Amino acid sequence: MNDDKIARFGVSAEETWRVFRIMAEFVEGFEELATIGPAVSIFGSAVAKKTDKYYKLTEKTATILAKAGFAIISGGGGGIMEAANKGAAKVGGKSIGLNIDLPHEQAPNKYQNLNLHFRYFFCRKVMFLKYANGFIAMPGGFGTLDEFSEALVLIQTFKQAVFPVILMDSDYWSGLVNWMKKVMMTKHGYVTKKDMNVFSVCDDPQEAADIIIDFQKSGKQRGIQEPAGLKKNHNSAFHPDFNCYKRWKR
Repeated sequence: MNDDKIARFGVSAEETWRVFRIMAEFVEGFEELATIGPAVSIFGSAVAKKTDKYYKLTEKTATILAKAGFAIISGGGGGIMEAANKGAAKVGGKSIGLNIDLPHEQAPNKYQNLNLHFRYFFCRKVMFLKYANGFIAMPGGFGTLDEFSEALVLIQTFKQAVFPVILMDSDYWSGLVNWMKKVMMTKHGYVTKKDMNVFSVCDDPQEAADIIIDFQKSGKQRGIQEPAGLKKNHNSAFHPDFNCYKRWKR
């Protein structure tokens, strides 16, 4: 784009180059992840210590999934992300880190056998979603809530093929789930019972793994694509598979 066009459209050279940086992140991500096979994205706190019970829970969950043939995708940093990569790496599984450039907190962990670096969160989010057969949200903070909410919205609005979304550890997540049911659903009617079926809550790593393994064996779609059967019927009341992988651990 020449200077005259930049002036005419009010686009600075810096903004133009930002577009190319964004494109480069998408291209690299697609090229590197296209052949990883079945995968599970695991999220959670970046500051959980190795002695934290959630660190150990994450490591165990990732190990079970890696033994079952799933690549493990994490945010590439410390805490729960490190535990996820460690659990996969120690049994020879594919251990992938989608690292993000941050002014603090994020440093790549040593358990990744494939690591990618992102400047933009939204590019990174696409990679978490596009190549996953399931999401597991371990206990975490705002970032974990962000990834969890993103998955729910994309499935609810048919922008994402349905897949298992699991909140791990009912004690940690019960306050959020109860608030969603009592306030969002019952009091205000902003979500429905069918919407609440988009995700599951588990305490046992094997149960969580079984949900994802069953989903993968069923041959269902994964990643960001239009769910089968909805292309001619976007007005359907809810996704036909919302209830398929709902297993509550009470």
